[in-house]
Amino acid sequence: MNVRTYKAVPFTPSAGVIQWVDRTAPLSTWLIGADRRSGAHARRAPAGTMTHAAASAELQAAPADALRAAFDRVCAAFPPVLRHFFTETFPNPPAWHAARTTYARSAAVASVAGYVAGLGDRHSHNILLDTATAAVVHIDLGVAFEQGAVLPTPELVPFRLTRDVVDGLGAAGADGPFRRVCEATLGVLRRAREPVTTVVEVLVHDPLYRWKATAAVGGGGPGAGAGAADADGAPAPTVNPDAERALLRVRAKLAGLDGGDGGARGVGAQVTALLRDAADPGKLCRMYVGWAPWL
Repeated sequence: MNVRTYKAVPFTPSAGVIQWVDRTAPLSTWLIGADRRSGAHARRAPAGTMTHAAASAELQAAPADALRAAFDRVCAAFPPVLRHFFTETFPNPPAWHAARTTYARSAAVASVAGYVAGLGDRHSHNILLDTATAAVVHIDLGVAFEQGAVLPTPELVPFRLTRDVVDGLGAAGADGPFRRVCEATLGVLRRAREPVTTVVEVLVHDPLYRWKATAAVGGGGPGAGAGAADADGAPAPTVNPDAERALLRVRAKLAGLDGGDGGARGVGAQVTALLRDAADPGKLCRMYVGWAPWL
């Protein structure tokens, strides 16, 4: 189990150079095509099924109280096709089996790691597929520490587990190797909670980190409290309450205390809840349309 990484070299708080991730293609490019007409959904879906553009228009036009019904209509008319990625790219049976296994494992590790880090913005352009191994590679990590929850259209799911993502997992879906690797990954992170939270603490207290999503909706922003003075006129300590909350959330997740019922959950129960929330149509229908929850 591993997460494929790439290098980033910062020059300023808002500029830098990111390594190109070789031999990969965005999930969106394979599914819908760069021109939104040449992807696998256009090539592989049965005749008469809804197009990606029509699905987007259907949900955009739906009023808030009819979103779930519109989402159900879209899902019924827009069947998933990601399983064909493996038959097209890995026609040799042993290679096909190895690719499916790699896909399931890498998707599970990235999903759980992203959940712990509060990684959002997981639309299909920010998830790449390695065309040589079928490993999942996540890019564009700017919306982290659950900042997606305070966007104008809040993100409601812990990671991307939409129908096409599940379609690539095989007949067992999310209840096969994907679930087992999710549990193994969460178990590893729980056992390493102290070093993990130490690393996160360094990140969230970095004075150069900009809490853009929070600031956009009237939150604290970087260095909240900086420049203030206490009752004696001395400069008050710089405190970022958003960073403190982010760190507390990471600790709660690693302790199994994020269920809202006050009790600690075991690894299996926590993963079950995450899989349920990630695939919940009641949550997916309320996601930002550009996130394409029907894909």
